[in-house]
Amino acid sequence: MAIHSDWGDWLPEAVAAANPDGLALWYLGCNGFILKAGDGTTLFIDPYLGTGDPPRTVRMIPIPFEPGDVQAADAVLATHEHTDHVHGPSQGPILTETGATFLAPEQSVRKAREEETWTETYGVEPDQYDVVSTGESREFGAVTVHVEPAFDPDAAEPVSYLIEYDGLTVFHGGDTKPDPALEKIGREYDIDLGILAFGSTGMIPDKTTREPKKTTWYSDETQVIDAAEQLSLDRLLPTHWDMWKGLTADPTALFDHRRSRQAPARIDIVEIGDRVDLQ
Repeated sequence: MAIHSDWGDWLPEAVAAANPDGLALWYLGCNGFILKAGDGTTLFIDPYLGTGDPPRTVRMIPIPFEPGDVQAADAVLATHEHTDHVHGPSQGPILTETGATFLAPEQSVRKAREEETWTETYGVEPDQYDVVSTGESREFGAVTVHVEPAFDPDAAEPVSYLIEYDGLTVFHGGDTKPDPALEKIGREYDIDLGILAFGSTGMIPDKTTREPKKTTWYSDETQVIDAAEQLSLDRLLPTHWDMWKGLTADPTALFDHRRSRQAPARIDIVEIGDRVDLQ
């Protein structure tokens, strides 16, 4: 399945040309990010460029680039095995073009290798797959990626990632909801920016019967702030609210929900294609 961008190649070109002083992140919509460090190390986290499974899941935002236009990547990180986090047409060509590592828990790597046959379909080399578990770390250039727990009851094997570079720390929780495990992460790391999925409850066709079913995949307003408080976040960046028809949400509502809470101190609301800098 070929992926066609609504925006041409300006976003990959902007990433390639960037020389951040610390960390720069570009929001790809859904739960996806490109992260580039001052040493040039470039990570993709949950990049998804598909259109969903209409009429069950309908993409509500542009496709920001074509995977074959990516010029450099050191790793593609997947937080769990769901399609909008592990997707061959989105991620296979990035891995093939750049030689990057696919860093993911076992269930996600199994989906890529066995169910979607990325090696046979896209030419991803066997040594590009790197299975990780909570408590492990990997280094890419001067960037360290720590694998930590996540609580997503809809996923078989979810993880979160703590990404450290030159005294800066970014947390990407995948689709995690609040959980005591986040409190431990908040105590162990001084997190500069935390990324948490947020959405509404809606009627989505069941995957098997296609009958409308009340569906809640992501944290609501209170749960997002609960998770941010558990993590002791300085800055919260909510994601996923823009993606699926019937499950979109208004991130500005989070300001009222955090008003009397200890954390987060700040909420950053970004749109697809926006850049965020940490220094």
